[in-house]
Amino acid sequence: MALLVLAALVALATAQPSPDVQNRISAAIAAAGKATGGPVNYTAFVNPFIGTGLPGASVPFGMVKFTTDMTGYAPAGYIVDPTQTVRGLSPLHDSGTGSSLGTYGNFEIMPLLCPDGFDTCTTRLQDRERYRLNNTDDAYPGYFALTLNNSIKMEATSTRRAGLERFTFPEDSGTPYFVLDLANDLPASFAGGTMDIDPELGRITIGGYWGSSFGPGRYNYQAFACYDLLNNGTQALGEYGVWTGDSYGLDAKGLGLTHLNLTLNLIGGTPYQSGALFSYTNSPSEILIRVGVSFKSVDQACANAESEVGSASFEEIVSASQALWNEKLARVEIDVGGTPENVTEMLYSSLYRSFLTPNNATDETQGVFADTTSFYFDSLYCRWAIFQDYRTFYPLMSLHSPVEFAQIVDNYIDGYRKMGWMPECRANNLPGWTQGGSSGDNIVAHFAMTYHDEAQALGIDLQELYAAMVADAQVNPPEWNTLGRQVNVYKDYGYVPFAVLDTASTGRQTREGSRTLEYAFEDFGLRQVAQLLNNTEDEAYYTNRSLWYRNVWDPTVVSDGFKGFMQKRYPNGTFSYQNPINCSPQDNVTTECSLQADNVNGFYESSSWEYSWFAPHDTAHLITLMGGNKTFINRLNHFFDAGYYLAGNEPSFQTPIGYHYANRPTLSVDRVRQVVFENFGITPAGLPGNDDQAAMATLLSFHLLGLYPVPSSTELLILSPFIPKYTIHNAYLNVSTTVTVKNYDAKSVQYPIPSGASAYVKSVTVNGQETESRCHFDFYDTFRVGGEIVIELTADKQEADSCAGSLPQSISTGGFASAR
Repeated sequence: MALLVLAALVALATAQPSPDVQNRISAAIAAAGKATGGPVNYTAFVNPFIGTGLPGASVPFGMVKFTTDMTGYAPAGYIVDPTQTVRGLSPLHDSGTGSSLGTYGNFEIMPLLCPDGFDTCTTRLQDRERYRLNNTDDAYPGYFALTLNNSIKMEATSTRRAGLERFTFPEDSGTPYFVLDLANDLPASFAGGTMDIDPELGRITIGGYWGSSFGPGRYNYQAFACYDLLNNGTQALGEYGVWTGDSYGLDAKGLGLTHLNLTLNLIGGTPYQSGALFSYTNSPSEILIRVGVSFKSVDQACANAESEVGSASFEEIVSASQALWNEKLARVEIDVGGTPENVTEMLYSSLYRSFLTPNNATDETQGVFADTTSFYFDSLYCRWAIFQDYRTFYPLMSLHSPVEFAQIVDNYIDGYRKMGWMPECRANNLPGWTQGGSSGDNIVAHFAMTYHDEAQALGIDLQELYAAMVADAQVNPPEWNTLGRQVNVYKDYGYVPFAVLDTASTGRQTREGSRTLEYAFEDFGLRQVAQLLNNTEDEAYYTNRSLWYRNVWDPTVVSDGFKGFMQKRYPNGTFSYQNPINCSPQDNVTTECSLQADNVNGFYESSSWEYSWFAPHDTAHLITLMGGNKTFINRLNHFFDAGYYLAGNEPSFQTPIGYHYANRPTLSVDRVRQVVFENFGITPAGLPGNDDQAAMATLLSFHLLGLYPVPSSTELLILSPFIPKYTIHNAYLNVSTTVTVKNYDAKSVQYPIPSGASAYVKSVTVNGQETESRCHFDFYDTFRVGGEIVIELTADKQEADSCAGSLPQSISTGGFASAR
């Protein structure tokens, strides 16, 4: 997670959207619970204002995401904090990132009242920013609205690459004016561009260069927009012109001028502000503006608006967007009537966010991907954090959306074709800063493990997929800050050494402990695909490399009475001691923990206390290293009780279920209940930090469904569902899998679990056959074939407190011995 987001939670806790949002959702859930049949509007259960996601207008995986841009810490543009002001409404954003600068925010438009005419309009950001009317913000899938404190209402709806903006002015407020930006974006990264006004067509076109939100400043991407102002001839343009401005006195306007051509200001500093200013005749109270965007050209942006919106009404676009959303959300169907209302809202809001990103920019490519024939998704961001893709996002997608999963995998493989390595941390169509290594390896491995029989039909060549993985694992990029891994020294030493002489590649020499752990788990992904392809030599080789996590375990380090912790290590084999508490929530953020050059801790945005649990493929050996089951459980309890656990930090995703590996699954159930109810909810503060582009959304979804995936495998760990019955539909496989919870007790859906409430897993049957273990089962026996899973619960914690069969798999105990 991005630690920067924590400071924003205080403001989130006191701010709220319109109370109508929650009232509408509650009424919809109550009505659906009483309904006896007919279609279900799943979009009505979604609260887009939960956490730091994107309460904006988007279709599933939409390239366009309309929302307002705000001052303050606002990575996705919008925030609920009422102390912050509105800069404008814009069509490009990313959902749930932790970027302190914000992402995109290009092409902001702001409605104005200029009673004294064109020259007096407040075009500069510092002049035009306004507060909103309290409790007026509204959003649901496909729709967004906000009312400014001058009573101008702004609304938006969208298609994949276009949309409509609607502005309603107060009666008798005079001539409506608008300022439309060329240069401004959220990170203030403008590097040159042009704007043209065609008053006859009523069209403004924009194109330019902007910088990365999470990557090298020397890289720039191109973006283009097309604003149609006349609403198919029903609106008439009044005055128009251009403007420029800065914070030091420049505030110039040119009435009747139609062209801006501004290059990068080489002297540095904040770019000059600039844009268009225009009004409408006859003082209409409602204005509709059509917007198209593109990453290819102005012409393509206009074509996108014409083909995707055309002459459709605002309501028609909203309706079409909601239809797309319902198709996605209906892939998980629950017993609404028997499920606690807050659980229904949390689940469908999480599923909604899981379909917001990455952004499908197919046919909108530039740079090395220009005119690719493969699918293209932007805003992949970092696989270590964003989505925590390889842990929860893609495993959830594998249950219900293999077609979309395959399209994104195709995008990863195409990155290998174009660049030599699969993309890592790509955003704004640019390479970004890597965090853990080449975590895309685990994403494509998970696809291969779950859909190898269908891969060819889904457009994926498994041999090429594996070649891309091998390139990540074997070929050292000359610069590994943005691609691949520092594999040369990793292979030489069996770990990533601290303070090593590396004469062949460049990168920030930090995070040696966490990079070793992540590299080892990425090697587990290679091991799995090698096994699948019957490449026994590679399987043995990468099995060995996947165990190199052990090479950064220092058995001598003691913290809080517990012995043995992951530590970074010098080339000569000695360890470089770092206090395991550093960069934990108990460190009070006194230590640099992220990508800073002076992060000497050895771990990325995590403590050694946290990363020392990280070997998802070999937890059994971690238990041995820590001193056996009893010490492991005591240590795991202490990890939570001492406050070292951070729910919003991805390396801890599997940790609450660690008790399964010590044959104490009831403790996992207790801990997951605690994690959910102490960190998640249905308010704007209902996420533990930012959503990391659906990392938290998909983690919460799995918790509520009573499952947890082991990435790069087909194993699913079994927990206690928060829902009495649900069905996962997989249209591609033409199967549906219903999970029925026998002895479900809604009173157990809280923390702590009350005495006498059925919450613990007594038995599990799949299509009438009792499973060999009540702690885990396999995708190929369950969601791959469909049918019915029955999870029987009991209130007798002692009776349920073992796996009653095999433990979840670990490499060191012979697990993952064969591919399905």
